[in-house]
Amino acid sequence: GKSQKMITLYDYAQRVASTCVSVLITGETGTGKDVLARAIHKMSPRSQKPMVAENCAAIQSTVLESELFGYEPGAFTSAEKRKHGLMEVADGGILFLDEISSMPVDMQAKLLRAIEEKAFRRVGGTNLIHVDVQIIAASNRPLLKLIEEGRFREDLYYRLKVVNLDIPPLREHKEDIPDLVGHFIHYFNAKMGLNISDVSPRVIDALMAHSWPGNIRELRNAIEHAMTFCDEAVIDLPHMPGEYRNYGDAQ
Repeated sequence: GKSQKMITLYDYAQRVASTCVSVLITGETGTGKDVLARAIHKMSPRSQKPMVAENCAAIQSTVLESELFGYEPGAFTSAEKRKHGLMEVADGGILFLDEISSMPVDMQAKLLRAIEEKAFRRVGGTNLIHVDVQIIAASNRPLLKLIEEGRFREDLYYRLKVVNLDIPPLREHKEDIPDLVGHFIHYFNAKMGLNISDVSPRVIDALMAHSWPGNIRELRNAIEHAMTFCDEAVIDLPHMPGEYRNYGDAQ
């Protein structure tokens, strides 16, 4: 996009990419927090090292510690051999913790200590494992409110939030919609073996009028839907999902 909000965000991301500071990416669901994290990795001196991602909401709290820090043989019943945790795998690179707000409070304390000391112990182990890892965390929930409710540690919040990159919702930078549409058309042409060139002006009008509760992910899905049903060079309203066609009918 070319809106001032996104240009400023890109500038901050480039500055962050040249450092090793912890980054907290915030924004509504579907704004592209994981995409921004991967862009930072690609622009950083750590780009040749791994970027390891973990969705904290998608893993059981009881196994999160062993996922992050690994474990030694015999640490628990099914631990037959040593497992390297994600923090160890990401050594020299970036560890991206998505949905950090879902991390249990007791695990937050262990993560904070690992970040501060740049070291940790595997579950069931006694030796400190030293690592050089940049932490990028993301949340679509208001962490300050969770701190007030006692569900997120304030000290971890400020340790992660050395730099806060807040991605604006799509409704606040609708002028970027045409560029995003062009990007998605190019992407899905290659993926789906199509040769669609553009969208009609009334499709753009419908997209600009929409409120975008699902943000850029919703736009991506709408374009993918339209290209699935489009047999012509230009996407028109009949190819779009129903809510956009309904807007066109109202006009």
